[in-house]
Amino acid sequence: MSAEAADPGAPLRRRSRPRIDLRRLGRVALRGPVSRDRLPDAISHVAEAHRAHHPDADLTILRRAYVLAESSHRGQMRKSGEPYITHPLAVTLILAELGAETTTLTASLLHDTVEDTEVTLDQVKEQFGDEVCYLVDGVTKLEKVDYGAAAEPETFRKMLVATGNDVRVMSIKLADRLHNMRTLGVMRPEKQARIAKVTRDVLIPLAERLGVQALKTELEDLVFAILHPEEYEETRALIAAATGPDDPLETIADNVTHTLRDAGISAEVLIRPRHFVSVHRVRRKRGELRGTDFGRLLVLVGEDADCYAVLGELHTCFTPVISEFKDFIAAPKFNLYQSLHTAVVGPEGAVAEVLIRTHRMHKVAEAGVVALGNPYAQDPAAPPQTEPSDERADPTRPGWLSRLLDWQESATDPDTFWTTLRDDLAQDREITVFRTDGGTLGLPAGASCVDAAYAQYGDLAHTAIGARVNGRLATLSTVLSDGDTVQLLLAQDTASGPSPDWLDHVRTPAARIAITGWLTDHPDEAKPDPETADATGPGTRGEPAAATEREAPARNRSGPRPTGVVVDDPNAQVRLAGCCTPVPPDELTGFVVRGGAVTVHRRECPAVAAMQEIGRAPVAASWADGEGRESDAGCRVTLVAESFGRPRLLADLTEAIATADAAIVSATVEPPSEQRVRHTYTLRLPDAAGLPGLMRAMRDVAGVYDVSRAQHPAPTG
Repeated sequence: MSAEAADPGAPLRRRSRPRIDLRRLGRVALRGPVSRDRLPDAISHVAEAHRAHHPDADLTILRRAYVLAESSHRGQMRKSGEPYITHPLAVTLILAELGAETTTLTASLLHDTVEDTEVTLDQVKEQFGDEVCYLVDGVTKLEKVDYGAAAEPETFRKMLVATGNDVRVMSIKLADRLHNMRTLGVMRPEKQARIAKVTRDVLIPLAERLGVQALKTELEDLVFAILHPEEYEETRALIAAATGPDDPLETIADNVTHTLRDAGISAEVLIRPRHFVSVHRVRRKRGELRGTDFGRLLVLVGEDADCYAVLGELHTCFTPVISEFKDFIAAPKFNLYQSLHTAVVGPEGAVAEVLIRTHRMHKVAEAGVVALGNPYAQDPAAPPQTEPSDERADPTRPGWLSRLLDWQESATDPDTFWTTLRDDLAQDREITVFRTDGGTLGLPAGASCVDAAYAQYGDLAHTAIGARVNGRLATLSTVLSDGDTVQLLLAQDTASGPSPDWLDHVRTPAARIAITGWLTDHPDEAKPDPETADATGPGTRGEPAAATEREAPARNRSGPRPTGVVVDDPNAQVRLAGCCTPVPPDELTGFVVRGGAVTVHRRECPAVAAMQEIGRAPVAASWADGEGRESDAGCRVTLVAESFGRPRLLADLTEAIATADAAIVSATVEPPSEQRVRHTYTLRLPDAAGLPGLMRAMRDVAGVYDVSRAQHPAPTG
């Protein structure tokens, strides 16, 4: 199906001016150059739209950009048969109607010159300056000759990196794709489908994140027409059948207008038709459509306070549907969107959805970052900068874009980048969590403490052992909610690494790439020996399954065995078992495990009996020289505290541990059962001699009735 012929926005979309006749523009463009003091007729529509938003704009640079674009593209034709210059003209008109400033429009006119003509970036820079040159370079595709099959993903990577420094790059790309989608009907069906899928998976989510709803909705409809022609035709028929003089929204709109007028509130009440994809989604959600499902009421006011005044009148004079109320003014969406959403019951029980916003909010809702103009223009009222900055402060650079730019550096493989980009963009909601140091982290909805750890600490998060969420100990797999306060707990042992199970809980590409990279580089450490795993299983670190680490402090795989332990084989590597964490003066025994290493247990550990039952021969082990001391790094031990639940218990236990000069490596708190709470701590002590005193200090904490060394059941396999 021809996307251009489908024109899915035509039946209901109200435009400020009719669609421009590109063939007529093409004929105008072929007339050749014009005098220096006159604006070319071919861009008169662009000038008109631009002046509507920027009355004082200097159009001289637009005239020069058009002259260069027209002369360089002269003789080139589009597949539709129109002169090629009609494409940059149409793209520029789209941006002009959205309110883009002059620099963006200049770059838009020139956006294909470097890619498709003999014009060079140096020429663009010389004639139009650094900013225009940067924007043109940002949207210029990489050559397939140089990149082969990786050209498309690497072009998008280049574009996104450029967007990170100037969001206007992506504005031009989105307008460019919209015009190409409008004229996609001349392509072969298979190429239409390929371009539509990339638009659906990458460009539409980017338009959503940049808040450019006017482009996003039309792109959605054009993609819908190509990829789902049958559902598209059904939706078109439904909309056509619902269009008539007896629109129930008209009646409700009149009632709302009179209500607000009687209340003395100056407001404009409009009917905002839903676009095709929106109607299709409502139909899938509700089944049979109501007469009011084909549009929504839009109430525009002057000030923020007027939005709430309108809301109060509507909820007073109409029956509100409370479940439909959302306040995106007090809590804006991550894509700059602000509005009040509600629904009211009109005559004869008709339910109408209502959007309430100021005129400024409406402009931003439609045009997103485009409506913000030039985010880098120096505010005349702002004090001059005394020191030059190497980075340009971009107020429009949201958290999702910063995260994307961070993880793409690690995704060096084009296929990995392309797949991860699509997955990342498929996550359509964002939350904000607060750090205990006062900072914030922007994360996708559904993110866990693992994601927060990598967002805050990068690769240092490999040593994460747990978290406190809103002041309470939590596992790393805990899913965070908007507004949570999170404190990440890291192990002092920098040699430790992530568990493979963390991959089950991550939502951010940066965390997934970092964890996968570490596991790939450390295959032996990523998979614990079954002989040393405790019966709690290979769970996520920071959960009960791994609160006691599988291997205590001796992680030096290639170096000598830890000081203080002697086994029969002097060349064997020695590991202290995590299931029982032996410390002097515990009696020891060991077993040879995979790779020839010897894992040392306490003799009373259940794992010892289990190993002997399956025929494993014990290896004699003892503390060196009978000194009962380990290396300068101290010793590690796992303790279990049984207590009655009470406020501040965890804080008091933590203080007692710190007072005894012990460091917490990991900690878990099981859910209370019959008012009893079980705490498991893996601790590092400077000297094993301090263990009895530490256990006494913990027992002295009010509410604690027992503290014991960890004794995990032996593995059965």
